[in-house]
Amino acid sequence: MAWRDSRRSRRRLFLFMSAIVLGIAALVAINSFGDNLSASVDEQARELLGADLVLTYNKTLNKKTEAFLNTISPERSNEVAFPSMVFFPRSGGVRLSQVKALEGRFPYYGEWEVQPSAAVARFRKAGKTGERIALVDDALLVQLNARPGDSVKVGSLMFLVAGRVMKTPGQTAVTTTVAPTVFLPYAQLPETGLLQRGSRVTYRSYFQFDPGTNVDAYIKTFASRLDKAGINYDTVTERKEQTGRAFTDLTRFLNLVAFVALLLGCVGVASAVHLYVKEKIASVAVLRCIGASGRQAFLIYLIQTSLMGLMGAVLGAALGSIVQLILPEVFGSFLPIDVTVTVSWKAVAQGVGTGLVIAVLFALLPLLVIRKVSPLRTLRTSYEEDVTGRDPLRWAVYGAIVLAITGFAYWQIRDWKMALGFTLGLATAFGVLTGLGRLLMFLVRRFFPVSWSYIWRQSLANLYRPQNQTLILVISIGLGAFLIATLYLTQTLLLSRVQLSASGGQPNMVLFDIQNEQKAGVQQLVQSHRLPVVQSVPVVTMRLAEVNGRTVEAIQKDTSSKIPDWALTREYRVTYRDALIDSEKLATGKAQSLRNQTALISVEKGYLDRMRLKLGDTLTFNVQGALIPTVVGGTREVDWNRVQTNFLIVFPNGVLEQAPQFHVLMTRVRDTQQSAAFQRDLVRRYPNVSAIDLGLILRTIDDILEKVSFVIRFMALFSIVTGLLVLSSSVVISKYQRIQESVLLRTLGASRRQILLISLIEYMLLGLLAAFSGIVLSVFGTWGLAYFVFEIPFVPDFTPLLVVAAVVTALTILIGLFNSRGVLVRPPLEVLRAEV
Repeated sequence: MAWRDSRRSRRRLFLFMSAIVLGIAALVAINSFGDNLSASVDEQARELLGADLVLTYNKTLNKKTEAFLNTISPERSNEVAFPSMVFFPRSGGVRLSQVKALEGRFPYYGEWEVQPSAAVARFRKAGKTGERIALVDDALLVQLNARPGDSVKVGSLMFLVAGRVMKTPGQTAVTTTVAPTVFLPYAQLPETGLLQRGSRVTYRSYFQFDPGTNVDAYIKTFASRLDKAGINYDTVTERKEQTGRAFTDLTRFLNLVAFVALLLGCVGVASAVHLYVKEKIASVAVLRCIGASGRQAFLIYLIQTSLMGLMGAVLGAALGSIVQLILPEVFGSFLPIDVTVTVSWKAVAQGVGTGLVIAVLFALLPLLVIRKVSPLRTLRTSYEEDVTGRDPLRWAVYGAIVLAITGFAYWQIRDWKMALGFTLGLATAFGVLTGLGRLLMFLVRRFFPVSWSYIWRQSLANLYRPQNQTLILVISIGLGAFLIATLYLTQTLLLSRVQLSASGGQPNMVLFDIQNEQKAGVQQLVQSHRLPVVQSVPVVTMRLAEVNGRTVEAIQKDTSSKIPDWALTREYRVTYRDALIDSEKLATGKAQSLRNQTALISVEKGYLDRMRLKLGDTLTFNVQGALIPTVVGGTREVDWNRVQTNFLIVFPNGVLEQAPQFHVLMTRVRDTQQSAAFQRDLVRRYPNVSAIDLGLILRTIDDILEKVSFVIRFMALFSIVTGLLVLSSSVVISKYQRIQESVLLRTLGASRRQILLISLIEYMLLGLLAAFSGIVLSVFGTWGLAYFVFEIPFVPDFTPLLVVAAVVTALTILIGLFNSRGVLVRPPLEVLRAEV
């Protein structure tokens, strides 16, 4: 019976279920890509690291430790990395970059892509020949209008740019945007004059072992010795796990975005099946008259919708397997490896199963009424009498839908709280949009403008009449508009968080690594360029040695200690002064001071809580071998959003003046021309001093956010197109009802132009309401992010939101009119002869 009954309705049934195709396609594409990415990470794990073992440390090693490292493996490469200004004389370009001095054959695995390729061998020989050459990231050359063959000044030396670095193992396009690299020969680094006391330097040693060596087991034999020396280690296994976790989190997040598209499609399924069931009531009543039970009638139509759901899921899985072919391009900026794309049958099976279950659950809601259709319906014309009323199974289906959504969210993120939060947020969005739709219907009916023209009255009446599309379109199109608007507002919010710091008279350039003997000269240079010295502070580097008399080593061995490991092992950069600055506020105790030759320090309030400290506790710091005891005298609340030198720990004057230190100077430039001229002069006179231009940081952040936004927009596109597909199917499903209404209007004398205007106004109102609902929801949602997460003021820019509203409304009108074109050409006799 399911097969026979579907003969006249198969095209429409398939249209019902086509709404889930894009949701399943997005799920399968992301899951397949995730599986392929995981497999590619396993295959290219060594290329991610470039070696079998990497040791990282931030201070020069003593001879004993250095000799020990040489015994780990005969194949060793060394790297010294630090930020520094680089200057290209031909183009006049200046940029803070990451300088890496390399020695040895690193990378041992993966391709170091350099143009021309011969530059790599030339670079490695330069350490022996003394040739001054450099390899420079492509992003930096493009940005500063430089090319191979130019000269680049690093420190006090000039180097020939021998090659353009296109790719380094484990590096992504985003990392090169943030910190473009200049590679130098290791042997020539001392001559640059950049390594001075207080310089922030990272040292790395890369090792290669014989094939078959169990590096993880080998490293455990001397891991404690490395920890004691302050050396961190990274193996292929650990890097693989870190990379896998990072991209697993990304694919899980994107899966939730894709799941929203699937749920939108399922809302369309529920609406379409609801209209389909209304048309089948008479057929069900006839079946009941000839002996079919309510259960049998229900199963007939459940089989139809289930098969169509299965077909939609299979079609979506096939489309998703094709879509995943372009995902490596979409995520290319974030991928440190090349992904091999193949069909993941596991992802296909998961997508088909998820689509079928969710589609059937949403289709069950309207199908349940079939069980209650009475045989007397063959004689009655009323519809509501025998199918309304309470139905316990309906609540069971609602519960099953909530459980299915929560279960899917948990399956993706493995956290019950976040899964429940996702379900609650989704329910809130659906609830708000549904409430707005119902509110519109109520207000139009309650305050119906009886004095308006006939065309407007007819259009407004269509918003609440039987077969209306108000709720389905407000939910589907509104949720799509919500995703796009929220994306834009959040991106603007993140940028404004930084831009607020640069507003007014606040500094927008930071000079650091200024040595004591250079302080006066740098200040004089700043003033000669007519720039203000907004702030100048000394910075001392130190490590924590004891907490309340217990050594750091003893605390680390204590399993009951709640002090985080990072706080014990990190390198602290502190300053000294006797007063608070305008980005600080005293929270408890007193400001830093010197009392009876004892240093009373002030610490950031959050740091005190994380360290499980209280006022009066003692901290002993190691400053280049000298132990300095201190007492926690007070806590400060620090505004970290300000472009100022803020510190976790502040010492009083009279303690650190003779300690090794460097200085940081804050100033403000008017424009990019003044900034470039000053930085060129700074590099020529003080090559070791680095400058951070906040304008460049803003452009870099904007570039990164644009890449992230593109990924999210790509996924939001599935939701938008799904919403439009639901709109199309909803219009087509109700077209038969609209044909009857329109033909009756034409019989009464309405012209085609009047009927066209009625449809146009109706879809314009629906589009406007859907767009308005989504935008209002996004404004409130982004305000919540601004207030509770970012803790900054939120002032939305409504101009782009109006563009979103206009585009969404125009698409709704176009699709509505396109699908309703058949209404205008049907002759009135069709209704009069009951042949519709």
